[in-house]
Amino acid sequence: MNTRLHCVLALVVGVSLTPVPSVAHPTSDGRADGPHGPLEAPGPVAAQDIAPVQGITPTQGTAPVDRRPSHCIALAQTTPGVTYLQRASYTEPVDTFSIRLTYIDHAMFLLQTPGGLSAVTDYNGYLGPTDFVPDVVTMNRAHSTHWTASPDPAIPHVLPGWNTEGPGPVDHYVDLGEMIVRNVPTNIRGGFGTTPVLGGNSIFVFEVEGLCIGHLGHLHHVPSDAQFAAMGRLDVVMAPVDGGMTLTLPEMIETLQRLRSSIVIPMHWFSTTSLAAFLEGMQGDFRIDVRTERDLKVSLRSLPSDPTVVVLRPRFLGYNDGTGPESRPAPAPDNAPE
Repeated sequence: MNTRLHCVLALVVGVSLTPVPSVAHPTSDGRADGPHGPLEAPGPVAAQDIAPVQGITPTQGTAPVDRRPSHCIALAQTTPGVTYLQRASYTEPVDTFSIRLTYIDHAMFLLQTPGGLSAVTDYNGYLGPTDFVPDVVTMNRAHSTHWTASPDPAIPHVLPGWNTEGPGPVDHYVDLGEMIVRNVPTNIRGGFGTTPVLGGNSIFVFEVEGLCIGHLGHLHHVPSDAQFAAMGRLDVVMAPVDGGMTLTLPEMIETLQRLRSSIVIPMHWFSTTSLAAFLEGMQGDFRIDVRTERDLKVSLRSLPSDPTVVVLRPRFLGYNDGTGPESRPAPAPDNAPE
């Protein structure tokens, strides 16, 4: 890591950077060795295997009867790595074999593929001063900033992370050819005398260009063994790091250490103080890469030597990105605890 970045980190978050163990490397028998020992390849997990954890059976969603096998659950013979590519606007084409991630706001990310497909996570109805319409949006209902009751009717695939037809978790598995979008149901914790909502939230997994990308949503509990297995390998994961509205920081760090993703992108942070606390807790096992831009392009090129936390700065679409007035400034991130 260069001296300039080390100094920036020391000033911004007050943490030091130390070498960490390398992440998963393939072995001769097809398994992968991780920083804490060998990784076993999980087999396919059926809905009935997950149901006992949730206490209910999935009932409604977009899942077809015949599914294309997931390359994230069935661990590949060679575990892919990630190469950071050049910065680019969301209005530009995506390079072949790559995917572009753009941090919009709060828990909303835009994922774009070389073929032109796009998905927005935890969509709340406002992407910025732009007429951009994604192909897929996912939503979670723990708070109003993670969903909308009135999504743009032009969006082809709207995937709520809960069952809109009644009790029980939802089951999504949308195969768009270049991209698969699926969910792993999680619970919303109860409060003030209320009972937890089983299957009320979802973790969404995007499989594209050989990458397995996970968005943890408004996660309220450490995933169970069955839920970890259902997620499968996650090369990139977007994780809420507020430390209270979702998981506590120790619980989130425990979850991310078990996932062992090559890239962790923190989201749902309400101040630089909470972000700095998360980075300090992660620095023993992950490198820290603090950036000023909102975009990151990744591809299956080579395995990084260290698992890395990449901090992106959220900005709504349409601000200083070529789609609006050149002089339009980007607003400050919303730090309200939602």
